[in-house]
Amino acid sequence: MHRPLGITVSRHILDSQRLHPEATGALSSLLAELIVAAKTISAEVNMAGLADILGMSGKTNIQGEDVQKLDEFANNTIKRRMARSGFLCVMTSEEEEDIIPAAEGYEGKYTLAFDPLDGSSNIDVNVNIGTIFSIHRRLTPSGQGSKEDLLQKGREQVAAGYIVYGSSTMLVYTTVEGVHGFTLDPSVGEFYLSHPDIRMPDRGKYYSTNEGNSCRWREPMRRYIDFLKEEDKESSRPRSARYIGSLVADFHRNLIAGGIFLYPGDRKSPEGKLRLLYEASPLAFIAEKAGGRAITDDGRSILDIEPTALHQRVPLIIGCRQDVDVAEEFFAGKR
Repeated sequence: MHRPLGITVSRHILDSQRLHPEATGALSSLLAELIVAAKTISAEVNMAGLADILGMSGKTNIQGEDVQKLDEFANNTIKRRMARSGFLCVMTSEEEEDIIPAAEGYEGKYTLAFDPLDGSSNIDVNVNIGTIFSIHRRLTPSGQGSKEDLLQKGREQVAAGYIVYGSSTMLVYTTVEGVHGFTLDPSVGEFYLSHPDIRMPDRGKYYSTNEGNSCRWREPMRRYIDFLKEEDKESSRPRSARYIGSLVADFHRNLIAGGIFLYPGDRKSPEGKLRLLYEASPLAFIAEKAGGRAITDDGRSILDIEPTALHQRVPLIIGCRQDVDVAEEFFAGKR
């Protein structure tokens, strides 16, 4: 792939803005503020083994999960940076029970839903983690936003993206100009375009799922995974299993290299485990913009689900289009 050299994320955002004469620049500036927060989190992640921020904070989030110290740092970094940015009316975080209004006098026309540190259970073992974000236009006319502004379908997003903190820090985001990836050069503190116009392969070579849950799976999921393990050269089977346990990292690999991620409902969690607003919806937006698909295990498009709660959970099947098509047939009982 030809990789343009020297194109920073700031320049790329501004170039995209110029394609829309009606644009005010607010969304571009909002993304720029988020990127500063991401750089701050990245620096702290890279120091995690040396600083006193590993381990538990002693708190639990709304999901009932232990909050890691780095989780709390990432959450506070984004909140503080964005509350007075002037571009948001309201935010919601996976780590907080209620909405987070913008600071009074700094209200803007967008909303932000974010998972500050996806995969945080992997922090102490130095496995890739990441930040996921979703941006909508506000619905209410003015002032500090409300829950109504946040409970919008994924298809109405104006931007979505994630930052992976790993061997390198990489930002992937999409608006209406495709999906693009930027890698952080820590020596200058700048993201450079490294993966322009990302497209998922029609069919992947990996599958990602927690097979430790197989005793709770429903029959269609069992049959589909068995199907992926069968040998059939024509359909490139068997597929290789790759499961990190950080959704953002598993999705990133499948976006770049091709694959499917599955976390369906099961006997323990009939509605699935992943959160619609903070995880499924933004990643589905990216997948579709890159030529992939994202559905629930009953065939609904993730992007067409009407949210009813901030912390709503959904089953998620996401990845290369042909792979999701075949999985859908198994879950619908057609195979």
